[in-house]
Amino acid sequence: MERYVEDYQKRRLTERVDIIAAINILRSQGCEYDDLIEEITKVFYVDLDTFNEIVMAA
Repeated sequence: MERYVEDYQKRRLTERVDIIAAINILRSQGCEYDDLIEEITKVFYVDLDTFNEIVMAA
């Protein structure tokens, strides 16, 4: 998937619900679990601890 956003345009994802929504959108577009972090950080600044908790629980 080709996505790229300038750093100054990135939104912060710190809430679990927002991170889950972003993961669900990426998964619905065919993104594999191994590629989630790479794809999500192209568009957002992500709380990595929360992201890892969510992915490990899935």
